[in-house]
Amino acid sequence: MNAWWLRQFLNLYPPFIGAGIHVTRISGDFREIDVRMKLRWRNRNYVGTQFGGSLYSMTDPFYMLMLIRNLGKDYIVWDQAASIQFRKPGTGTVWARFRLTEEMLADVLAHVSGNEPYRPVWEVRVEDEAGTEVARVAKTLYIRKKPRESGS
Repeated sequence: MNAWWLRQFLNLYPPFIGAGIHVTRISGDFREIDVRMKLRWRNRNYVGTQFGGSLYSMTDPFYMLMLIRNLGKDYIVWDQAASIQFRKPGTGTVWARFRLTEEMLADVLAHVSGNEPYRPVWEVRVEDEAGTEVARVAKTLYIRKKPRESGS
């Protein structure tokens, strides 16, 4: 699935629709993804700001998807854990911008050359339209080479 089709699929994904999450851009090499969430009645909490669960949801699958596309079929990649720190109330549109750099990929490849899994922790900031941090999410990924199948 190319970047355009994946973006269309994600924007039709019911949990994202329900939370008001919109993937605005996926680069052709799957190394950059931008996600937006406008404050709406369906993602507003009791005090009128962005619901914390929606702030987390807008960061959920993206590093995993980026790695799957960049590492290929010989690797197992999944989100293993996450934590979120709320910095200030989200009172309008918020953004999360994911970047998978050459250094990040090189680090992964250096750590998964054997049979042991690698569990990097990568952070993503959720920012308002002024660029002020609303939340910070730390994603722990699980990455390892797939075991070779025996040729019996």
